[in-house]
Amino acid sequence: MIIVDAHQHYWQPSRGDYGWLAHAPMALRQAFLPVDLCAQREAAGVKFSVLVQAAPTEQETRYLFDLARIDEAVVGVVGWVDLDADDVGARIDALIRDGGGLLCGLRPMTQDVADPDWLARPSLDRAFDCIQDCGLAFDALVGMPQLPALCRRLRRNRQLNVVLDHAGKPPIVDGRFDQWTSWIDELAQHPQLHCKLSGLLTLLGEPVDHDAIEPYVADLFAHFGPERLMWGSDWPVLTTHADYGHWLQVALMLTERYAAGSQADVFAANAVRFYALDIDSPVSDLV
Repeated sequence: MIIVDAHQHYWQPSRGDYGWLAHAPMALRQAFLPVDLCAQREAAGVKFSVLVQAAPTEQETRYLFDLARIDEAVVGVVGWVDLDADDVGARIDALIRDGGGLLCGLRPMTQDVADPDWLARPSLDRAFDCIQDCGLAFDALVGMPQLPALCRRLRRNRQLNVVLDHAGKPPIVDGRFDQWTSWIDELAQHPQLHCKLSGLLTLLGEPVDHDAIEPYVADLFAHFGPERLMWGSDWPVLTTHADYGHWLQVALMLTERYAAGSQADVFAANAVRFYALDIDSPVSDLV
């Protein structure tokens, strides 16, 4: 089975635009580059990946284009653009041009924006129209405070291809399952919304109890079904709680438990379709 990692990162702190790293675990405050991942990704049997932005600058997106040209497994880049800019359309066009076919989506770092209603601001309508018109996907990096605004954005842009990163970051440690699942229920009513099966282990406390994520995974399959879920490693953030191959095996096991026979969709075909990835295997061969 071909496996596509729908969510991984590279970063180089010396570039100076990863402000969030100052508050991240010390183990993450170092460079994570293709040389650090390629061997373990290959050992895990993952053939392709989508590289996702980790800094709120267009310069970092272009840096990711350069890394993607080095790492042959990377078949798409989810970048960043200033959605508030008056010339946002021209900025998106420039990134598409500079990416040479690599740009497949855009992701503002919404969880770090002070206003939890930012995503729903009418001033962003033009930017979201541009994303939609350009055939790009929108990665929603949100937590519980931003989920209501995301729902309003989905009602306003009903044709926008949106994926919820890390299942909306459920508060697993706090045990607030009911509040999270009520928002997931509303979000799942929008057929254009997909969800990433990613980032859940890093929401656990210490010691890491993998069983704690199972009710959340079960709920994701119940709401989205295997046709709207896609697996992502969230490497290297993942490394604070597990290694690459371990999380893949946990996710494969849970997918078989809650959607038997659907692993090819969750671990490849859905990401290829959603991001319109250009890979050397037709989608029909992934399922």
